[in-house]
Amino acid sequence: MHRKLRLRNRADFSRVYRHGKSFANHQFVVYWSRKKEVEQFRVGVSCSKKIGNAVVRNRMRRLVKEIVRRHKDEIAEHTDLIFIVRKGALDKSYRELEKSVLHVLRKSSLLKAKKG
Repeated sequence: MHRKLRLRNRADFSRVYRHGKSFANHQFVVYWSRKKEVEQFRVGVSCSKKIGNAVVRNRMRRLVKEIVRRHKDEIAEHTDLIFIVRKGALDKSYRELEKSVLHVLRKSSLLKAKKG
């Protein structure tokens, strides 16, 4: 994932948590906030230590970032996103995780309308 698509500042995370909206399913929680200064969108991924050890947490982060990278053309611009991984995501395949990520994005109206 490109550097400009990452959400890394603590202040940005706090702003999104405090002033943003959220939607959740069994695998993920997504917090989002609109920000006009951002040209595309930025993504941050958070995994609690309750999820597992560092290997498991980093794998989940990589999977979520890869799903977002593959669907970057479908995600709304001018948005900061934070994905929080829940325990329900651990035993899922890549396809199921992808479906779940797209579900939370669709329910929170963060996917662009498909043409055609």
